[in-house]
Amino acid sequence: MSALFTPLTLRSLEIPNRVWMSPMCMYSAAAEGPGAGAPTDFHLTHLAARAAGGAGGAGLVMAEATGVRPDGRITPWDLGLWNDRQQEAFARIAAAIASHGTVSGIQIAHAGRKASTERPWIGDGPVPGSAGGWGAVAPSPVAFDGLPVPHELTGDEIQQLVRDFAATAERALAAGFRVVEIHGAHGYLINSFLSPAANHRTDTYGGSWENRVRFPLQVVDAVRAVWPDDLPVLFRTSATDWLTENPEDPREGWTGDDTVRLAKELTAHGVDLLDVSSGGLVPDARITARPGYQVPFAEQVRQATGTPTSAVGLILEPAQAEEIVASGQADAVMLGRQLLRDPHWAHHAAAVLGAEPRWPDPYGYAVARRLTAKS
Repeated sequence: MSALFTPLTLRSLEIPNRVWMSPMCMYSAAAEGPGAGAPTDFHLTHLAARAAGGAGGAGLVMAEATGVRPDGRITPWDLGLWNDRQQEAFARIAAAIASHGTVSGIQIAHAGRKASTERPWIGDGPVPGSAGGWGAVAPSPVAFDGLPVPHELTGDEIQQLVRDFAATAERALAAGFRVVEIHGAHGYLINSFLSPAANHRTDTYGGSWENRVRFPLQVVDAVRAVWPDDLPVLFRTSATDWLTENPEDPREGWTGDDTVRLAKELTAHGVDLLDVSSGGLVPDARITARPGYQVPFAEQVRQATGTPTSAVGLILEPAQAEEIVASGQADAVMLGRQLLRDPHWAHHAAAVLGAEPRWPDPYGYAVARRLTAKS
């Protein structure tokens, strides 16, 4: 029996298999006007397509990084969830995903010092205020390469951001999502508080390790307080910013051991699974990307803490994904670009691994006829 296609239970929620769709920004929402930040028909069809088949498709479909406030988006074309119109549009998506027997999830986020940038296929520079952009914020006035120096958040502004995360989580629940993931990775706001390479504060939110994790834990507490006890909260983390792995780089960074220590705190504060990625804090980190290169970080967290993890990053083949789960390196795999290339990757993987590829009835009928056709 395929380990990849067995259910996973987090709190009272059963996720039908371990092939999960990673949150991926589409940069395809309206940038201005009453529909700014709201998901469109494109987002509906994009996400629902990966849910088709329920237990035979992706077991958990995660909506992309969704801004908790207008100036928290990576680009003006990102999704947000701070008003009723956005919530109503997201409700259509959550219902569509659920209709296939798949679990719906949403990642809530603030881009921090990497906010107000251009869409990646246009460029990676800032979008100025004259073109609909805004000023970025961060724990310290330390710019990300090529972007403006961000505003250093005050204590009151930090507390407002904690409330913003909680308010967006409440809206996500009202829209029908069953899983919420807090984005604490890739150099965005929460991640920039964690790493000493970006956080130079000298107050209670900077300096010591305990101070640097204060804001992330406050966000987790605020989200957990409004999220039902029987539903899971996930946390995406960059296990390392890849600075200390380079002996020639003098900058102090965030390490895999730091992530293990953080995982223990997150678990104590009510996080049910760590979605373990890496990088994104600095553009010049020395990373050797290869299939499964981030999986050891997920395994390290899982082995050291007992906390469930998901692995992500260049997971390409069914046998590779099966081995990750079956060997206990992670409890699930998050697939990104592979599900863009092939929306039915999970169905094809199930067939390869001897599990039942549960197609929607019209699809399954067509597939079966093709397999049995003599010509």
